[in-house]
Amino acid sequence: MNKKVLLFGVFLMISNAFYAQRERVENIPTFDEKKIHYGFYLGLNQNDFKLNLRNSIFDDADITVEPTSGFNVGLIADLRLHKNLNLRLEPGLVSNSKNIYFNHLDTKQDSVREIGSTYLHVPVIFKFSTDRYKNIRPYILGGISYNYNFSSNENNQDDNSSGQFRMTTHNFMYEVGLGIDIYLYYFKFSPSIRGIFAINNEIKYDDDPDSQWTAPINYMGTRGVFLTFAFE
Repeated sequence: MNKKVLLFGVFLMISNAFYAQRERVENIPTFDEKKIHYGFYLGLNQNDFKLNLRNSIFDDADITVEPTSGFNVGLIADLRLHKNLNLRLEPGLVSNSKNIYFNHLDTKQDSVREIGSTYLHVPVIFKFSTDRYKNIRPYILGGISYNYNFSSNENNQDDNSSGQFRMTTHNFMYEVGLGIDIYLYYFKFSPSIRGIFAINNEIKYDDDPDSQWTAPINYMGTRGVFLTFAFE
């Protein structure tokens, strides 16, 4: 997801909000009185890795990550705790791929690793909303998520010496974001932008403690931006 896509998403959120403000009739006026409601979401993401490198013998290490775009899809279960506070469970799938370049290595076979990642993404989110104004309601959100990496290769006996870059299977992240609820005639449409940040180190180190691929890395964790469109 490049900057143009992200800017288009922001423009769409703002334009829809202004359109909803001009509506004279309140759509689905009792929607927020429900104790529990459900929905689904679709979206785009752009993920890369935050890297912290070790010092000492690995001073010549030069490692970069090329972020790519992917998609996310999932379900929503929303519990109303207060008129301005909701607790949400949003299990879904997140998929993308990334290239890691080990620029200090000579051959293309050694210096490039493509990492395809498909996660079972299970966030628990607190959603803090303003009071509703006509047919819009801005909100902020924050929470943590458990992520099961189907593509981790953690238990693979081969490592980078055999061309296999391994990552941990079980990971935890925190996420923060903002969005707008737009009340339409039959349902609520909620575009949002959120950032996700890994808590644990996701790299699975090679068997060789002096591996030219993994030994220079002190920490590697996912970070990314989600552009999400929810339908409730």
